[in-house]
Amino acid sequence: MKGRERRAGRRAIVREWLRIAAGLLVFAFGVHLTIYANLGLAPWDCLGMGIARHTPLNYGLAMTFIGVTVLGVDLLLKERIGCGTVIDALLTGNFVQLFNALNPFPLNERLGPGLVALLAGFVFMALGMRIYMKAGQGCGPRDALLVGLGKRLPRLPIGAVQILMWAVVLLAGWLLGGPVGIGTLISTFGAGAVMQAIYNLLGFEPRAVRHRGLTEIIHALREDR
Repeated sequence: MKGRERRAGRRAIVREWLRIAAGLLVFAFGVHLTIYANLGLAPWDCLGMGIARHTPLNYGLAMTFIGVTVLGVDLLLKERIGCGTVIDALLTGNFVQLFNALNPFPLNERLGPGLVALLAGFVFMALGMRIYMKAGQGCGPRDALLVGLGKRLPRLPIGAVQILMWAVVLLAGWLLGGPVGIGTLISTFGAGAVMQAIYNLLGFEPRAVRHRGLTEIIHALREDR
């Protein structure tokens, strides 16, 4: 009986990893839509481009640098770093690149369709975040930062916390010379509002999710052998 329970526990963890990957795939599609909208870079991407302009790093390495730095802040905020954090770091960028490569259409050049793509991107990003955060194995470094800040600002809705965080990131990116457009401003103030609306509709509160850290998952897997 114990052997069966251990195997069931191991399978449950693997299913959670698959859930995380599925959520990241949905999230990455949302990011791709915001890029396809071609109305300006989102705040984190703006910051990455700004860093790339002032350092030897290319855009991808700049985003990796941002991720590692944010991960350090997460640790200072005592947020749990789990398998989901690692999976996010390994897969999200590759998923976005995959969607960019598979999309047969050129970047949008019109405001109307761009706004529609941007809004759809926000919806997919919010849904993707919900899917992989529900697994409870840690979220991406930037999402962990959002949750950590949200815990310290309990009177603010999580969407409002995201708006504030993105506004600070956008300011830093703009000061470094990152591209800013109407889509950037809409992303800063609109994505958080869309996320809050989606989560209210689904009855999901990210701050209520208990995330398991890497050591807890590793210990569970060892016990399941």
